[in-house]
Amino acid sequence: MSHFSITLDSDSIATILWDTPGRSMNIIDWEAMAELEALVRRIRDDAAITAVVFASAKEQFSGGADLAMLARLDGDKTMAEIKDKAGWLARIVRGLETCGKPIAAAIHGVCVGGAYEIALGCHYRVASDDAATKLGLPESKVGLLPGGGGTQRLPRLIGAQEALKLMLRGTHVEAREALKLGMVHALSPRGELINHAKAWIKAGGKAMQPWDEKGFKIPGGAPYSPQGMAMWAAANALYRKETQDNYDAQRAIMSSVFDGLSARTIDAGLKIELAHFVKLLQGPQSRTMIRSLFHSMQALGKGARRPQAPASMVKTLGMVGAGFMGAGIAHVSARAGIHVILIDRDQASAEKGKAHSATLLDKEISRGRMTAAEKDAVLARISPTTDFAALAPCDLVIEAVFESRAVKAETWPRIDAVLRPDAIRASNTSTLPITGLAGFVKDETSFIGIHFFSPVDKMQLVEIIRGKATSDEAVARALDYVRQIKKTPIIVNDARGFFTSRVVMTHLTEGNCMLEEGVPPAMIENAGKMAGMPVGPLALADEIALDLSWKIMQATRADLGPAYVATAMDRIVEEMVVRRERFGRKNGKGYYDYGPEGKMLWPGIAEICPPRPAANFDMAELKERLLLIQALETARCYDEAVLTDPREADVGAILGFGFAPFTGGPLSYIDSMGAEVFAAKCRAYAKRFGPRYAPPQARTYYAAA
Repeated sequence: MSHFSITLDSDSIATILWDTPGRSMNIIDWEAMAELEALVRRIRDDAAITAVVFASAKEQFSGGADLAMLARLDGDKTMAEIKDKAGWLARIVRGLETCGKPIAAAIHGVCVGGAYEIALGCHYRVASDDAATKLGLPESKVGLLPGGGGTQRLPRLIGAQEALKLMLRGTHVEAREALKLGMVHALSPRGELINHAKAWIKAGGKAMQPWDEKGFKIPGGAPYSPQGMAMWAAANALYRKETQDNYDAQRAIMSSVFDGLSARTIDAGLKIELAHFVKLLQGPQSRTMIRSLFHSMQALGKGARRPQAPASMVKTLGMVGAGFMGAGIAHVSARAGIHVILIDRDQASAEKGKAHSATLLDKEISRGRMTAAEKDAVLARISPTTDFAALAPCDLVIEAVFESRAVKAETWPRIDAVLRPDAIRASNTSTLPITGLAGFVKDETSFIGIHFFSPVDKMQLVEIIRGKATSDEAVARALDYVRQIKKTPIIVNDARGFFTSRVVMTHLTEGNCMLEEGVPPAMIENAGKMAGMPVGPLALADEIALDLSWKIMQATRADLGPAYVATAMDRIVEEMVVRRERFGRKNGKGYYDYGPEGKMLWPGIAEICPPRPAANFDMAELKERLLLIQALETARCYDEAVLTDPREADVGAILGFGFAPFTGGPLSYIDSMGAEVFAAKCRAYAKRFGPRYAPPQARTYYAAA
């Protein structure tokens, strides 16, 4: 065997160590499953083996199944062959738990997906009491369900309510939370895991799962019990609220758990799970989600777009601007081990930026994810000051001052005067062209855009903007820094609004155009959420800040002159900001009113845009318009070479502004319907709503694959 080794001790307990060759992480592929199936037969038939401890020889237990293997499964196989392959892991795990000998899993590090399903097939699970140990079933994040028996075993172990929370959201939990939920039986120091597992065996470990015992009762009650019926009513409401029924995988998980628990026996439940799993494998959502949210994201994170240049590492970062964005960048950099010089106009503002990091770290401590000593170490790496001379040793400086060309024109010469010639100079601007800002420094080849998203500690995407003069070395070093702070980068060429801000603006504009047409505000917001966006376009405009949008529109109008095309958003936002001082969430007044009891749509919108009856509008059309306009602008970005890699379009849109993940991203959305159908839809809408829907002439966006 190449994936597994087996040794037998003097007590006839076999220890199986998982060690996938040539990989840093154990992976479940066809070869591993064949070996595991052979091991299960040996465990069952070999009288010399009385019990088994299953563990990993690597730093992590396992990341689960090879998604590329699953994505290729349908191919030219018959349905019977697909079902046979798709159900293989579930059959192996079932054989493991019914082999008649006690099996214990000793878990350290990541144990997710199919790996945790294997662990669920063991009769006992002990995990290391270590922050590195994480367990869960994340398959729904890529359009699949746990196909190795997870939808049947986890609800029977911890109850449907908690199991559904984990599976529908695809979240993992740390070891202590797993113990609290009942996902593992015990915790142990890492070095004692195997001994702990053997001790359970020697103490009379039972070789039968609870669900195979006579009289087994489902925790929380079966679906048709009074307790179960109450839970399922609430679960269905929550599922609808969070997914808008857009996600095939989440719907399949709900059905698989409900029908599987109703079927009573685990074997009947596994057949139900397999039927749903095969259907998802053959559906479009899993293909596009696996492509964008796994393969493309991993490739970009590993430097697929990095130019050839020597490897680099940022030891000292200069962060100029200690506001919310600057403080967030300082925080994630310090957490990654980088010393940060945090500069603002006065010491109090700089100290406030550092205090933001302290607040975030205190939350980590309260959740048991960090110690006080680790917090102190992070804070010690942030040095707040007003002295620009402190930037002298920096490898990279990121400027995040007010979004004004004039303010940046004043700031950059002060930075450039003290910075090393070989340092990289970057702006966190979200809209101002990088090529123009590069004129404020002596060496334009060292100048680049590094655009973070708010809140920095939570948002995974970083947009790297290459100016006309930006060197390959600057791009490579910026990518190295993004990888250093464990975020996902995309590279775009310089243009007004770059990629993400430009596409987001079309989403906001379309919401305002709908207002102008008389679509009721609540209908617009619901259309956005039902289409798969995190929030509606009006709420998003409030979060960004209406006064900022107004300033951006005015700056764009000044730069473009007669070429500027005004939209309904110009009129509406001018009325909101200039005449009514409604700036968005920042001052508690925007499209929404913000108060102690939360937010509610501002009734005064009707004075600016009188609504027509909701019955006059087609909700399906409104949903499509909000997605189509963003996909169209993405296609334009690709057509104009602002984007040059389809992977960056899809990953950037999903991570940066939450473009409906179930589509796989805007270019995958186009790809799924075909370029001709997409262009025809755009032309039809252009006839009704104007040239903003006109598709680009070139069809370079045809395939996102």
